[in-house]
Amino acid sequence: MGWTLLILLVVLTVVHGNPTVTVRSGSGPTVGFNRHPNSVPLGEDTQTTTEEESEVVEEVMMTGVLNPSHYPARRAATVVQHYLNTRYGSPYRWLFLSTVNSGSAEDVADKGRKYQLELTMQETISNVSGQCSAELLFPGGEGQNAPQVQVSCEGLCQSNTTAQEEAFYQQHRASNNLASGSNIPDGYGHMEPSMKPFWQLGGVASSFIMLRESNESTLYNMAQVANFTQLETEKDQLRFNYHVLLHEMISQEIIHWKLLVTWSPEQGVQVLQTELQPKCHHCEAPPSTTN
Repeated sequence: MGWTLLILLVVLTVVHGNPTVTVRSGSGPTVGFNRHPNSVPLGEDTQTTTEEESEVVEEVMMTGVLNPSHYPARRAATVVQHYLNTRYGSPYRWLFLSTVNSGSAEDVADKGRKYQLELTMQETISNVSGQCSAELLFPGGEGQNAPQVQVSCEGLCQSNTTAQEEAFYQQHRASNNLASGSNIPDGYGHMEPSMKPFWQLGGVASSFIMLRESNESTLYNMAQVANFTQLETEKDQLRFNYHVLLHEMISQEIIHWKLLVTWSPEQGVQVLQTELQPKCHHCEAPPSTTN
């Protein structure tokens, strides 16, 4: 009887092999399908042995052709927007990014990462659009260095705002009542028409900060003019103290800056002083407003 049982067990082992049991946890990680448009999963044949290792790891493709609608291309394009505003902006000319038509990026040895972009930019007042070609370099290495921008545009900055600018300048250069305002736009996204040139001037001035502070991990936008106060005219320049709220859309931080701004039709916008304010952890971005 004992020999018969032993022979039966040997036969079963040969036929079926050593039995194994696989347990699949129902609470294991879920693979998401909303992948970064400029990313690819790492090796499909990679074997993992732990729950953390089984998660899909993605490597952001920051070189080569970029998806025009996603962050790497739009971050770089928004920096071009800030650069154009520092060159051409005024209380009646504020440029913004309309469309990224195409873009590519490449690493430049010992220099950083260079972007080539084809863009459509638009003026807020006239709604005039123009096509721009831009080259942008985010410097490599340690420290915060401003991006380097070269851009050429066709059909942009051709609207004639000279009469509006001159009237605004003359009105406020000799006025006995220095202008001031706060919460532009207000909590509902509204602003008085008389405040719009000051809002736009604050946006142009903010571009000086946003250009300087931008890198490949940021995406800045001005959220609100918390307040502004006109100062006495000096050397034919209108002078203002501005307190602006910048929205860093990647981290969702609201960042406060104080600026000393001057402007005249001849000299353009200049930012003479900047002061970063302490973080406001409970601050939220105000509702957006149409430009």
